[in-house]
Amino acid sequence: MNILISGGRVIDPAQGIDRVTDLYVSNGQISAIDNAPEGFQPDEVIDARGQVVCPGLIDLCAHVREPGYTQKGTIARETAAAASGGITTLVTPPSTRPIVDTPAVAELIQDRAAEHGLARVLPMGALTQGLGGEQLAPMHALAGSGCIAFTNTRKPVTSTLVLLRALEYAATHDLLVIFQAQDGWLSAHGCMHDGATCTRLGLNGIPEAAETIEVARCLMLVEQTGVRAHFGQLSCEHSVRLIDAARSRGLRVSADVSIQNLLLTDEAVDGFNADYHLMPPLRSPLDRAGLRQGLVTDTLQAICSDHQPHEAIAKQAPFAATEPGISNLETLLPLCLQLVDQQLLGMSQLIEKLTLGPARILDLDEGTLEIGTRADVCIFDPEQRWTLRAEQMRSGGHNTPFLNRELKGQVTTTLLGGQVVFRR
Repeated sequence: MNILISGGRVIDPAQGIDRVTDLYVSNGQISAIDNAPEGFQPDEVIDARGQVVCPGLIDLCAHVREPGYTQKGTIARETAAAASGGITTLVTPPSTRPIVDTPAVAELIQDRAAEHGLARVLPMGALTQGLGGEQLAPMHALAGSGCIAFTNTRKPVTSTLVLLRALEYAATHDLLVIFQAQDGWLSAHGCMHDGATCTRLGLNGIPEAAETIEVARCLMLVEQTGVRAHFGQLSCEHSVRLIDAARSRGLRVSADVSIQNLLLTDEAVDGFNADYHLMPPLRSPLDRAGLRQGLVTDTLQAICSDHQPHEAIAKQAPFAATEPGISNLETLLPLCLQLVDQQLLGMSQLIEKLTLGPARILDLDEGTLEIGTRADVCIFDPEQRWTLRAEQMRSGGHNTPFLNRELKGQVTTTLLGGQVVFRR
């Protein structure tokens, strides 16, 4: 099928392109920019005037909940939500039921996603069996079944020797290890950032050291083993400084941040609204400023949704007893566009953090509109104002503090492999 995307502002940071032009898609691939290839006859013309045309977004952390937690979300619903948000590739953690520690589970997730054909789902494999932190998972076999990286999520690997052996194994096979750094002892029973708001509300806090101590431990082992490592969803200013220092020493490390930690602080929890119960928690204004600085200086190479959908009852309890997380696939792009409005990032810089940056972290040939690459394309109107309504959400989870709020910037069309998978 031939598709002409006409008159949009084409932004592709990988090629340094940012101009109003035409984009041509043939047989599932990008066939030309600016001028039509010889003999091109469009089967469909998409009018993108006044809109931005960019590579499909790549989300480095999104829970699809299937298998095992289908009361919270399903691959069908979460990929539909992703497509409506311009996201064409989702990286999902291994915390399903059963855990992604066997090739069969990894293949099941990918097969289910392929059946629905709305977004590509790349599973992370478990670093240890059952995420128990004791015995290594069969990482090489999992990689052969499509696992893009390996993580123990926020489950502790208490034994430093076990963690060292896991990183050595991963380094031997050049596998990417993703850390979601959190010290289990310091974070136990905590439900929000340990600060003035936490004290006033009488809640148990999670100190910054719960993250920074684990980041420091993991960095020391990364330096010893030489493994490729990524630190996901950092929340503390000190963590950013640790990553920056490690990169300056030549370590192969990268990091990302979730959009909610770039926009909100722990002060939002005032009022015990469980939709602000997140993990990692919302931190102090100083931490938010440090994360933003890390984004500008490229210490943080990507922004993710950290999508964690829940059923309604999971948020209907006293704050500390609710399950943490936000349903965020459908709001990732408009929330990120606030960073452009606040002049923290230019539009091209933002697109890079959502496309090329994640692709480079994962070592994927995606996140670009280069001729000959797979035609994963997001088209959005950066000025369109709309209100997020529960009844219109495609995700299985409606747990978001942005419900019924006006947002700016809306996806109009998403292409996956040259096929239109969403049209507003």
